[in-house]
Amino acid sequence: MSVLLQISDPHFGTEQPPVVEALVRLAAQQRPDLLVLSGDITQRARSGQFRLARAFMDRLGTPLLAIPGNHDIPLFDLGARLFHPYARHCDAFGDELEPVHSSHDLLVLCVNTTRWYRHKDGAVSPGQIDRVARGLGVAGPEQLRVVVVHQPVAVLRAGEGHNLLRGHAAALRRWAAAGGDLVMGGHIHLPYVMALPDLARPMWAVQAGTAVSSRVRDGIPNSVNLVRWGCDAPEGRCLIERWDYVATAHAFVRMTVTEVNPGRGQGVADER
Repeated sequence: MSVLLQISDPHFGTEQPPVVEALVRLAAQQRPDLLVLSGDITQRARSGQFRLARAFMDRLGTPLLAIPGNHDIPLFDLGARLFHPYARHCDAFGDELEPVHSSHDLLVLCVNTTRWYRHKDGAVSPGQIDRVARGLGVAGPEQLRVVVVHQPVAVLRAGEGHNLLRGHAAALRRWAAAGGDLVMGGHIHLPYVMALPDLARPMWAVQAGTAVSSRVRDGIPNSVNLVRWGCDAPEGRCLIERWDYVATAHAFVRMTVTEVNPGRGQGVADER
């Protein structure tokens, strides 16, 4: 089996210590096989904020894939932004900006959707689309196939359309045809699971809220996602769990479970 913990938009520099400690406890209880950190790791891409984030991830004791978000490129240090936009991220999390994980039943392909010349918007290039499609195309039949980006590939609210990843439509068509199951993202601090329409096979967008930051939106609490695949889920199905921080309990609590059939038959989604 595989259990994947998605943490997004922790914005270290605005982290809340009680929420941080609750997330450490959740990871210790659930013992995920893989941690995916889908961007906006820091608030202002400062070295101290990256050190705090790295120390936190080390406490979780889980293999880690991390991609930068738009907040992880220096905003006010123009020299660093122009000439070394990812230097601080790489110092903390390694030189690979698009890491890959492959195990017996899990394939995770990360995409760096940030651009130094864009303040917030993200983009995926034809070369990135092709690289991911080729990776998905050689996945084993037993592998859950996950793509990780920062900006969302689908939104529930009309007013969020400006946050969509540039190039997402072409990317989704290629990735679905190549066998993709889930596309994970963050950026907008709104958690949801959404079936992606009009594709060659079933594929879902899995969005995470902000994990530990005070920068919550619309009254939605801090949250993370747990994805279960294998013996902890019904055969051929994937369970996507949303865990919210509940202040009165000083803990992350499972709020919803969405069960999806990732293209091994007719696509369904059932939230309970």
